Amino acid sequence: MLQNYGQVIVKVDHLNSIAFVVMTHLPARSLILLCLTWASLPLLAEQSHYIGQKACAGCHAEQSAEWTGSHHDLAMQEATEQSVAANFDNTTFEIHGVTSRFFRKDGQFMVHTDGPDGKMHEYAIKYTFGVYPLQQYLVEFPGGRLQALDIAWDSRSSDQGGQRWFHLHPEDKVDHDDVLHWTGPNLNWNYMCADCHSTNLKKNYRSDNNSYETRWSELDVSCEACHGPGSTHQAWADATAAGKEPHISNKGLTVALDERNGIAWTIDPETGKPIRSKSKNSHRELDVCARCHSRRSQLTDEVIPGDSFLNSYRPALLTESLYFPDGQMKDEVYVWGSFMQSKMHQSGVTCSDCHNPHTAELRLPGEKVCYQCHAADRYASQAHHFHQPDSKGASCIECHMPATTFMGVDDRNDHSFRVPRPDWSASLGTPNACNSCHQQESAAWAAQHTKRWYGKQPEGFHRFAPILAAAQDASITAQQRLMELALNTNQPVIARATAYSELAAPSSQQALMVLQQGLNDEQPLVRLGALNALVGAPLRYRLLAFPLVWDEQRSVRIEAARLMASYPKEQFKPEQIDVLEKVIREYIEVQQFSAERPESQLNLAGLYADMERFEEAETAYRQALKLQNRFVPAYINFAQMLSNRGREREADNLLRAGISKVPDNAILHHALGLSLVRQKQLNGAIESLKRANELAPDNTRYAYVYAVALQTTGNLSGAIRILEHALEQHPEDPDLLFTLVTFNRDAGNKSAALHYAEKLQELIPDNPDIAQLVRQLQDNN
Repeated sequence: MLQNYGQVIVKVDHLNSIAFVVMTHLPARSLILLCLTWASLPLLAEQSHYIGQKACAGCHAEQSAEWTGSHHDLAMQEATEQSVAANFDNTTFEIHGVTSRFFRKDGQFMVHTDGPDGKMHEYAIKYTFGVYPLQQYLVEFPGGRLQALDIAWDSRSSDQGGQRWFHLHPEDKVDHDDVLHWTGPNLNWNYMCADCHSTNLKKNYRSDNNSYETRWSELDVSCEACHGPGSTHQAWADATAAGKEPHISNKGLTVALDERNGIAWTIDPETGKPIRSKSKNSHRELDVCARCHSRRSQLTDEVIPGDSFLNSYRPALLTESLYFPDGQMKDEVYVWGSFMQSKMHQSGVTCSDCHNPHTAELRLPGEKVCYQCHAADRYASQAHHFHQPDSKGASCIECHMPATTFMGVDDRNDHSFRVPRPDWSASLGTPNACNSCHQQESAAWAAQHTKRWYGKQPEGFHRFAPILAAAQDASITAQQRLMELALNTNQPVIARATAYSELAAPSSQQALMVLQQGLNDEQPLVRLGALNALVGAPLRYRLLAFPLVWDEQRSVRIEAARLMASYPKEQFKPEQIDVLEKVIREYIEVQQFSAERPESQLNLAGLYADMERFEEAETAYRQALKLQNRFVPAYINFAQMLSNRGREREADNLLRAGISKVPDNAILHHALGLSLVRQKQLNGAIESLKRANELAPDNTRYAYVYAVALQTTGNLSGAIRILEHALEQHPEDPDLLFTLVTFNRDAGNKSAALHYAEKLQELIPDNPDIAQLVRQLQDNN
């Protein structure tokens, strides 16, 4: 299939003289940006180095004064009398049977608390972490590790409930061997926190001895964290001051954060809405901010400020675990993902339109920041908000940026700037700003009010909630609606990317065409989402990912290469194989960058298994379980590989080992049940499948498999009961309906079989096979 692909060779001399193959059918933007990304930016980074905030302050005194004392300045500090906000005067905090004591000793701030062995120990506080509304404290461990205490200090004032110790996970007891324990991997500063709380950080994890040699230029988030290394800019400034011709382009800046220069926002007198004087055609500022103000995985710490965000990071999409179906925050997502949904972003608003980038505060207090661009006489009026002036209901922020509290005390405002949708709360279970105040009232009550006020239900810019909700519920209509959202360029890019990522592997010509459009979309986030639709797809479809091996964005091209890893190499030309192998090595390097995480070891194991490098895959799986012995995906995937290799008894033992560590995990019980089926141990299989169904009653797959197993042993009535219970929770699941038709027909329950067949026909009205099935059952009744 590849013989028609032409190619040219691009020689990039400064990258070790590596030759890259670029397909001629790629868009021109890909070739141009490829050269810019892989050539110009690394050269600039090599020419410039970090010089420190004090060097910057010499010329930029005003900006330095604004930065001093900001949250960026105080992001991380050595623990001193000046930096520590908490009470260490022999105070105690008790939770879940553990009493921690905070005190001073030999001039150090100390804590006596439970350690990684479950026993009580004394630890010295090395650094403070953050400042307001809470401050955490870092303890140094062997191997270069810094760990963040999960008991934090509430920095708010006493009348706000602050000036106290509190626990970040108060609901559940966190044992010493849990990943959420303060000594565990999820509170490890080197991996989880360091990149965003320091400048020019190099993590330097060493796999050979499981240790860190982490280094940084400056302890906090300083000038060069956003502006890039400053030595070339300083050379330009020195030469200019001396009256010399500097011969340095762009003033020696790594990135010019000038997207607001010469830009004005005017208010349309007719609509009261703002208009940008010039369209924004770049995202440099947002990419700089996104590095730390987003939920993302890091691909490398060789990050160049101003480089594309997706070249060094892979951002999270609007997944069910992180966001509600309408895109509102469910977990900590740090606002980039919210802002990407907003009409303001689509209209050209940048972070610094509202925030002073040096103080990190709003440019104007409260609602006044909104009235920079939105006509106050229109939007601050009761005709708009229908509430008493100066009340919460009259607040732009309260209504359009509702806050969610994270880490116990940290209220973070939603940055999607959405119209409240209480009607969606009633139908989809999403939150809304109205009921956050009127908690005693129902969502239907709020929806009635908004409809009466405006003469219709206000819809706003965000229209994708019902579609993502349908996908989460596995609705029969979900795939068609997801394709419509994926192609809808009037909706946010992140929503479109999410729609692509939720698509099943293409099963029709229409789905194939939609997917191809996504893979060729000008937005890299959409291309990344489209690649996700190919995960688990047959090899013939994975070939669609091949052109993206040449993508200018690292996050996109390594995912494309990962999808192609198992494709037969004889289908490619030698020069194409060379490029694919280079990008696969790049994928491996990205995983090795985070080799201390079991997720990365799992990714490596999956890659090696696809490449039939089974010994390396087994080593990576075992390393994942060594790093985290409760990491369920490693048990599941490793057992599957063993089973595929004819090592079923080893797979069985592995799954039982996983269950001994995580006894109430449904996935492990389900996988063990399937293993026992393959071993023809049906009684044991049924017990395991039953347990999986009990632990995850909402999972229709578990119910279906358990029911089929019961039917196999002759327990048809029990199988029908299981399916009926599952159908109550998922009434539009076609597999459940069809199986109920079949099982009831086999049991002689003709009327029940017809009932479920008619339900299936209502769900899929144009399917001739279902129509014929209904006619047959009607004739037999």
